[in-house]
Amino acid sequence: MDQTRIPPPSPDVAARARERLAGLATPPGALGRVGELGAWLAAVQGEVPPRPLDDVRLVVLAGDHGVAAHGVSAYPPAVTEAMVRTIVAGRAGVSALARAHGVTVRVLDVAVDADLDDLPAEVTAHKVRRGSGAIHLTDALTREEAERSLALGARLAREEVEAGAQLLMTGDLGIGNTTPAAALVAAVLGLPADEVTGRGTGIDDAGWTRKRDVVAQALDRVAGRTDEPVEVLAALGSADLTATTGFLVEAARLGTPVLLDGLMSVACAVVAEALAPGASAWWVAGHRSTEPAQTHALKSLGLEPLLDVGMRLGEGSGAVAALPLLRSGVAVLRDVALLSEILPS
Repeated sequence: MDQTRIPPPSPDVAARARERLAGLATPPGALGRVGELGAWLAAVQGEVPPRPLDDVRLVVLAGDHGVAAHGVSAYPPAVTEAMVRTIVAGRAGVSALARAHGVTVRVLDVAVDADLDDLPAEVTAHKVRRGSGAIHLTDALTREEAERSLALGARLAREEVEAGAQLLMTGDLGIGNTTPAAALVAAVLGLPADEVTGRGTGIDDAGWTRKRDVVAQALDRVAGRTDEPVEVLAALGSADLTATTGFLVEAARLGTPVLLDGLMSVACAVVAEALAPGASAWWVAGHRSTEPAQTHALKSLGLEPLLDVGMRLGEGSGAVAALPLLRSGVAVLRDVALLSEILPS
């Protein structure tokens, strides 16, 4: 992928949306971020008022991570395969939230370290490799695998947009994935391991120290190789995180908004913004996770999350939980009367 700047949503439409928001029969600023979301959605759709969000799609990209064998997670790697199967069965945490909020969920095995051939072909047809390298010891991917993963993510975004998606979300699934995500944020933003390492699925103090040391060792290992985004993804990412990055870049290129989830999607967003400057204008942050790396990443992107409710499940669950706020933004811009309509002339 080249590093071509992505143009922002139409400034003219954005101005008309803000004008409509200011003209609603409500006190100035009374709708807060709900009103701002409605104006943003109008701008990204190129239409005032914005259209209802009737077709919202979540793509969960699953993969295993070599660092999971090195004491950085509270759960064993086998949980990744089990959770792919649980999402396919419609019984995961994100499955319940998606049903409640009318979101279509698609889960794909990008790099699960297991044989899932008994699952539907639509789940398994995009596999890049089994697992990824333990990033403190070796590169996660070859350069060719990184480029293939980016292309996969871009293709998935195009498929969803061509099928009618008005709003996209990405979900993550993979034991140990907060470690490479933290390393990506640290590498791109120039931060030390101490500032980006969190507790992931709930590790204890000893586990946090091991995880911090793994991130620090990974950063030391790739010193001097962090200026080029694809190189960073190959060295420190994974096939699933790299595919997520490609997905975010392509969605922005296509002018389709993305509601970001937690650390993994926001870490990928930092790399995607480096790959395609300006892409972040097409994204909104769904929630603040408990991971410190996400806070740094959000600040670098200039994004303020919609929810702060202590979620750290992943799977795209925080983005789905934030969706009603976006729909509320659409509703107020579409259905609230203008002050000029209700005042006597």
